[in-house]
Amino acid sequence: MNKNHSVAVCVLLSLVASVTMAADQSAQFRRLPVKTYVDKMKAGWIGQMVGVGWGGPTEFRYKGEIIPIDKMPEWQPEKVNQFGQDDIYVEMTFMQTLDVHGLDVSIRQAGIDFANSGYRLWHANNAGRTNLRKGIAPPDSGHPQFNKHADDIDYQIEADYSGLIAPGMPNLVIEFGEKFGRLMNYGDGMYAGQFVGGMYAEAFFTDDMVEIVKAGLACIPSESQYAEMVRDLLAWYEKNPDDWQKTWEWIEEKYHKNPKYTHSICSGPGAKGAFSIDAKINGAYILMGLLYGKGDYDETIVISTRCGQDSDCNPANSGGILFTTVGFSKLPDRFTSALNPKGKFSHTPYDFPTLIDVSKKIVHQAVVRSGGRVEKDAAGEEILMIPVLKPRPSKLECCWEPGPFTGSKFTEKEMAKITAE
Repeated sequence: MNKNHSVAVCVLLSLVASVTMAADQSAQFRRLPVKTYVDKMKAGWIGQMVGVGWGGPTEFRYKGEIIPIDKMPEWQPEKVNQFGQDDIYVEMTFMQTLDVHGLDVSIRQAGIDFANSGYRLWHANNAGRTNLRKGIAPPDSGHPQFNKHADDIDYQIEADYSGLIAPGMPNLVIEFGEKFGRLMNYGDGMYAGQFVGGMYAEAFFTDDMVEIVKAGLACIPSESQYAEMVRDLLAWYEKNPDDWQKTWEWIEEKYHKNPKYTHSICSGPGAKGAFSIDAKINGAYILMGLLYGKGDYDETIVISTRCGQDSDCNPANSGGILFTTVGFSKLPDRFTSALNPKGKFSHTPYDFPTLIDVSKKIVHQAVVRSGGRVEKDAAGEEILMIPVLKPRPSKLECCWEPGPFTGSKFTEKEMAKITAE
């Protein structure tokens, strides 16, 4: 080989290495224009409001049975104004905590802020807040030793915020679960919210519902019963992609009637007429809408609603995730035209425009904290450069066989900050 040829080969190899390195670096980040982020994030919030508003009249009126189609309410545009729903206003407290104290806020401060909330609560939320007000500090406020609702739906219905401010950042979603989900939940109850948040985080980048579900699944311990439920739904959908009512029967047999999966913590095993606010079965109904709705707005929300039980919260989750994949600018007017921009979410300082502004503020912080950056394109438009990182799920724990509680108590100084009665 002559000298010139050797030099040429070295230059070629150098170029190949440079191109390969550039490709590798490019593959490590997802690009999300801020304009696109805002459009999809707004849609995610609206989707929750639409879902809970549409399904609201049916909540817990049908237990262990499918809601007849003639009992399904009709959508009316003004129903979007859902400022007094617990699966939305609780999120505002979490958002305000992050806005005021930053992403590194302690779980104890998060607990103090939640303890001071003034809206009505039920089940795990109510038990957790009561514990906090008594001085039982997190994570014990959500531990089964003190909270007999720890496996309930609560963090699942209010975890939407976590994915909406952490697009493509599953580990931040998981961290939010450890910080806010533990205020009231434990085990599957907390994983349920991390799963929902993980689906939202992926919904900014794809409208393939199977991929979105798999992304959420990667955010929770694979050995958990909640993860088992998600795998079941994916397998049952693949086996039976066109008959959601048959799949509903399989869900009923395993996740409502089988004591191995109900545990009698709060919701015991049952059949028709038996109440269940367990996170797993209601989480399955979220997936029913997402998978069998096949991207259709109405079908997604209607199916999640008609599955019954907590039939306003479940379509709020599925509607929010679906709407995130679409974006606010592409939604039909019937979902957005009647929105009251001055409506305040109960006992919070947020109206819809303020919520959007706070979400924009937090997402910039989230990207940088996660190892990403914000760039500008040739037109001066901001681009979120989001690092691609493998999810690191929380440790495995089970409400029916809980690990030890910590004995954590608020100090006198901390208790002085809890002014709500």
